Amino acid sequence: MGKRTTARRLSMQALYEAEHGNTAILDAIEHVLEEKNISTDSREFIKYLAEGSWDNKEIADSVIKKYSKGWRVERIGGVDRNILRLAIFEINEKETPFQIVINEALELAKEFSTIEASKFINGILGAYIKDAELKK
Repeated sequence: MGKRTTARRLSMQALYEAEHGNTAILDAIEHVLEEKNISTDSREFIKYLAEGSWDNKEIADSVIKKYSKGWRVERIGGVDRNILRLAIFEINEKETPFQIVINEALELAKEFSTIEASKFINGILGAYIKDAELKK
């Protein structure tokens, strides 16, 4: 598994823990990194993704609400919601090609959620990308 793939997985886990454990995001990040042999660069990327996604979750939630058609953000499973938050943050940062971000989000959904969730996530991210590209 690649360093960035691992970083995204651990970032999503920190987001989930912060949300569902009522834990500060920095504490959640430290917890998921405990006893893991991860390079300093990867740790910085994990912190960047998790903190950025957490700090911008209202923006991500508004995107999720817009494209989830009939699903309240709170009704979406915690894992799926945090995968979406992570992906939307990364798409908005424009540092990684959106195709890679979407593929990584789908892989996270397949590993930690369901095939149906990956289809749901793909639909939301695909619609968001399509609309964002049309506005350019």
